[in-house]
Amino acid sequence: MFESVLIANRGEIAVRIAKTLRQMGIRSVVVASIPDRRGLAVRTADAWVLLEGYSAAESYLDVDAVIAAAKAEGCQAIHPGYGFLSERADFAERCAAEGITFIGPPPAVLRGMGDKAAARQLAIANDVPVVPGWDGDDDPETLVGEAASIGYPVMFKARGGGGGRGMREVFTAEDLPEAIESARREAIAAFGDGGLLLEKLVTNAHHVEVQVLADTHGNVIHLGERDCSVQRRHQKLIEESPSPVVDDALRERLTGYALKLARAINYVNAGTFEFLVSVPTETSSLPLSQARERGRGGEGPDVYFLEVNPRLQVEHPVTEMVTGLDLVELQLRIAAGEPLPLKQEDVQFSGHAIEFRINAEDPWDGFKPSSGRIDALSTGPVARADFGFAAGDTVPANYDSLLGKLIVDGRDRAAALETIEEAAHHVELHGPTTNLELLRRAVLHPDFALGAATVEWLEGCQEELLAAAPPQEHWAAAAASVAMLENTWWEFRPWKAAVWIGPGPTTIWLSDGQAVKRATVSRGRDGLLVAIADEETELRILEGNNQGFPAEITWRTNSESRPLVSVGKGDVGEGRPFLVRDEYGHESYQASAIYVVPPPPLPRRVHTAAEGATAITAPLAGTIAAVRVAEGDEVAEGQLLLVLEAMKMEHRITAPSAGVVKAVHVRERDVVREGDPLLELA
Repeated sequence: MFESVLIANRGEIAVRIAKTLRQMGIRSVVVASIPDRRGLAVRTADAWVLLEGYSAAESYLDVDAVIAAAKAEGCQAIHPGYGFLSERADFAERCAAEGITFIGPPPAVLRGMGDKAAARQLAIANDVPVVPGWDGDDDPETLVGEAASIGYPVMFKARGGGGGRGMREVFTAEDLPEAIESARREAIAAFGDGGLLLEKLVTNAHHVEVQVLADTHGNVIHLGERDCSVQRRHQKLIEESPSPVVDDALRERLTGYALKLARAINYVNAGTFEFLVSVPTETSSLPLSQARERGRGGEGPDVYFLEVNPRLQVEHPVTEMVTGLDLVELQLRIAAGEPLPLKQEDVQFSGHAIEFRINAEDPWDGFKPSSGRIDALSTGPVARADFGFAAGDTVPANYDSLLGKLIVDGRDRAAALETIEEAAHHVELHGPTTNLELLRRAVLHPDFALGAATVEWLEGCQEELLAAAPPQEHWAAAAASVAMLENTWWEFRPWKAAVWIGPGPTTIWLSDGQAVKRATVSRGRDGLLVAIADEETELRILEGNNQGFPAEITWRTNSESRPLVSVGKGDVGEGRPFLVRDEYGHESYQASAIYVVPPPPLPRRVHTAAEGATAITAPLAGTIAAVRVAEGDEVAEGQLLLVLEAMKMEHRITAPSAGVVKAVHVRERDVVREGDPLLELA
């Protein structure tokens, strides 16, 4: 076994790998860019090496620098994690030339499967069904012609890499040129490879993948399937195992395809074989066995092979939860030449697991990335938490938005759903805005509970999920609970927990992750009066314990007979979370997570345009990826002006109205802050 391993990655996966290395008694060394030099991965590993750069291209994608770090630290092997260099055949070859073991498939496999076009061709040669498409020359003229031949809608995909980067859906020929350029630009930035392929866009489908392990002794096994259908912009957000739409017959087909392809290419190490499972619309909410009973007949739904991710996946923990195996340890043992310690019949599956990917982004502001300092972070005892950051760390804007993952299991899917919601309520993360509340609302939706969430589902019901809000009584109960933390029911005094709460009635600002509301609390005849906007609610305490934390108070409103239970967690003050629920569960929205927040800041002063001109400012911090106009150009309303890249995602800046470009203040590769002037329209 290796004595020292270099981790060529960052964030949560670097921390995750380092923990297994420590458990195995192997020295861990992590590389870190300048923005990551004080991060949790650096603090977790036994040693670290600075990569002199800020962007991925200058640091984690610099093959020479990574190899030099491994040699300088005496590492016998390199674990690439996911993304970055994990699927680069040239990197694996360089490792071999330097006498360093690459923990992943051999270069020949990476060339055959890491390239999506090559993987498609291998599948076709082995009678594994694929989505109709084109994987030949990818010059713009050829792609335009092939798209017309396939028929719209179509999808572009980056040939190298994964994680949803470099993917674009196209519905009309007019949108094709910009989609090609945008997909290629993102693929180059993420993987250093701008190659594209084209496929027919398959709708009403589930994204189901099979985890495979193979050693150098010819042993190949699968560890079941995962469902990764809840996605936004092809980025997986919720994953589970087993899939709610896969029955035994379909599982046999999917795992059979995966093992067939793995053997055909002599696969080695961990890999994920991904498929689309297209479920008939009229039966999409039913388990597949029931769907066939409704008259579908045959082998079940259409299955299409998509690609192989020849590496560890972000969502690997759900497989670990249902099998009890450590995939990183198995990767290391395979790379060291050991045979797999178990055969297919030895793999035992137990229960159901669900994972949330917690990203630093604001769903209520167009999913704008949210970098900055994490003031507090705790995840409670309910879930496994794989995070790349801790309290006090700063989330850089240079890389993707993934902060960490919550993973739970249960005896069945219903139990796992209940546990993941409870786990979400235990998370206290103050600083960057996250998507956690959206994920919690998603698993509460009836469609998800039925297993009917396809790859288009989240974006289709996103508006509905974001619009859900706590009822007025929940806001009032949270405000009253805050006010009671330093009071007793028989003596009410204004709360003095923060300097921004002034004299007179207790004034508190609360947020549910979307709206911020101002509440005032005063003494009423029989309890407390809470005024929010123009609505006043009176609450009486039925019972409560405000000694120590968490504090729990049961309220009864004068207007309603049902009790409301408010549970507070953490220290008194800004960022304090309250979970408010209807004690008897009479409402459809049974629980609300409401936080104490500071008052909204005064409006920020921004660049003032010249008289008669409109100033276009940066909606978030990032790097200018493209400038589409020049001074003097006439533009139409909605026309693309600039492309801003932040946290590996592209954001299109369009014209708010027709006009003439009066001034352009930025160039490609300029780094801008939120609110910086970009251009002016007259």
